[in-house]
Amino acid sequence: MQRTIAIGDVHGCRAELEDLLAKVSPGADDRVVFLGDLVNRGPDSLGVFDVLATLKNWTCVLGNHEWRLLSLRGGDGKAKIRASDKELAQKLRPGDWDIIARMPITFFDPELQTVFVHGGFLPDTPWQTQPAEVVTRIQVVDEQGRPRKRSECPACPPWADLWHHETPFVIYGHTPRPQVDARPPARGIDTGCVYGGHLTAYVLPEGRLVQVPAREKYVL
Repeated sequence: MQRTIAIGDVHGCRAELEDLLAKVSPGADDRVVFLGDLVNRGPDSLGVFDVLATLKNWTCVLGNHEWRLLSLRGGDGKAKIRASDKELAQKLRPGDWDIIARMPITFFDPELQTVFVHGGFLPDTPWQTQPAEVVTRIQVVDEQGRPRKRSECPACPPWADLWHHETPFVIYGHTPRPQVDARPPARGIDTGCVYGGHLTAYVLPEGRLVQVPAREKYVL
């Protein structure tokens, strides 16, 4: 049976990604789905792209860090560019840019009735219609129903608390937590590897978690 292996935010943690892949051991029939934010913050963003080159069947949805890089390169002015984005953009190779440019904002598996996304969704809007600036950045929803980051609205509820749809099941990253955020309609698997936590994989269809610890704390 083909497995689908979702992997949370890597953030340049190449060594931990190699540890996790060795532990989960993707087979020739398996598919790996990265939840975005492959790059930035950690020690080896370019090395993460090198690891991808060793995989046969994989995809990666767009994260907010990749979205910022595309905005920087395209000059659309939608994203707030940071100094770390400019520094990384100067180092990225043509093949790395090709990977980022091909990233879909969501990945839907009809057989599993599961959608993979970096950040999440507004609960009262069809998920298929929501733009990159929402689905790559949302963490909470404010009183006006607008997508926000936790830092912008600490008292606002997480979007997943408001996601009452039976389908699709949502697997997402972006919001680092010490433990996997398990709710009936969603799983949040960013467990803060770059902050000294764990890098997490969620394996479907069995719903099994596989984790490896961070080798060190890269961001204080």
